[in-house]
Amino acid sequence: MFGPEFMAKLHMNPQTRPLLSQPDFMAMLQDMGKNPANMSKYLGDSRLQQALSVGLGFNMMSGDNFKKEQGMNGAGASATAGQEEEEEDDDDDSMPDLEPAEPVNTAQAAPAKAAPAKPSKPAEPEPESEEQREHKAKAQRKEQALEEKEQGNAAYKAKNFDVAIGHYDKAYELYDEDISFLTNRAAVQFEKGSYEECIADCDKAVERGRELRADYKLVAKAFSRKGNALVKTDKLPEAISVYHKALTEHRNADTLKRLQDTEKLLKDRTEEAYVNLDLSNEEKEKGNQAFKEQKYPEAVKSYTEALARGPPKVNPDAHKLHSNRAACYTKLGAWDAGLKDADECIKLKPDFTKGYVRKGHLQFFMKEHEEAMKTYELGLSYDKDNQELKEGLMRCQQAINKFVSGDASEEELAQRRARAMSDPEIQNIMTDPVMRQVLQDLQEDPRTAQKHMQQPQIRLKLDKLIKAGIVRMG
Repeated sequence: MFGPEFMAKLHMNPQTRPLLSQPDFMAMLQDMGKNPANMSKYLGDSRLQQALSVGLGFNMMSGDNFKKEQGMNGAGASATAGQEEEEEDDDDDSMPDLEPAEPVNTAQAAPAKAAPAKPSKPAEPEPESEEQREHKAKAQRKEQALEEKEQGNAAYKAKNFDVAIGHYDKAYELYDEDISFLTNRAAVQFEKGSYEECIADCDKAVERGRELRADYKLVAKAFSRKGNALVKTDKLPEAISVYHKALTEHRNADTLKRLQDTEKLLKDRTEEAYVNLDLSNEEKEKGNQAFKEQKYPEAVKSYTEALARGPPKVNPDAHKLHSNRAACYTKLGAWDAGLKDADECIKLKPDFTKGYVRKGHLQFFMKEHEEAMKTYELGLSYDKDNQELKEGLMRCQQAINKFVSGDASEEELAQRRARAMSDPEIQNIMTDPVMRQVLQDLQEDPRTAQKHMQQPQIRLKLDKLIKAGIVRMG
């Protein structure tokens, strides 16, 4: 009976709509819905009668009228008496009535004519509860606050910053459950250069946002804007901490870039503050003395401190510090670390031949003889008479000839092949279909070597494989 269609009719009718907000009325409908037999308990309630009239589409007489009419039928009253009863009922305005059934006069054959029903009187709407009034007022304040925000945004775009702040102030006074009013005001304070006020607004936005369980993106925006203001006030460590908090709330590309830029700025400033060329020279001398005494770890420490005190951008001799530290790493067998220093030395000073000596020696000890030869040859292009480079080149040639002539041990050959197979150039040669066929021909008939060697490209690739120890001739 009280299905969706019934409830929809009550909601659409202005007279019955207020009933739906009355808890006792709704409880009455639920009770009758569970047990229709309970309807008799509520027939005297005028609200139910009104609801049935609207929801079911017919008028309904009150319980008292129903009893009176039943009494008259039982006593066999006359049609005139029935008419009088109807006129008496017309004075009851508490509920719209149904047309009363015609009483049957047992003494007459023809029934009495019923009087026309009186039009029903609309029920008075129920007064709003305190909660409803408060909810309505809150919605109105929110709407007004959003209008103030829009006016603030327009003023901000027009660079009328004080006007914009006034609108955001008003918006937050009207409705303090939207922290965007605070973050927008913080943005205006930032543009004005009022960084402390910006930070205060951001802190307030974060605190209020936590209380309201606001969108994490809005909280992240408050953190990010605070970080921007901290950078402007030169509080870089604090700004970095706040940017990390913003990224914890919401990973944003702009915030991440600001974090990286701030970290770099702090690093550069820290390094600049640490620069002292006098102390750098002192550490360099300590390193030289430690190297002479074969105290290589101490020498590495001194050269590292010398570079920190005198980095390349302020120290024209920084390349020498890298060269010296590469020599220490060579003595310690730390090939990779030494190679990085040698490369940095060459990068800073390409015509400094000592860098090529350091790098070539490291490559030789790493058994990368072909690469070492290239390094020595490059160094000789700057100083063709450099004896260290010439001697290094000769050692590499001897080592390669040892493998070519078959004088290397099986262990040395195995190690050399393993290193060679990690070389991308060797890998490309080994996967080349043409070279795979050449290698197969050489394995099946070594006499075909002379034929293949007549082709320049194949000869170069075979020479590479021979030097790498992968192919043995003879």
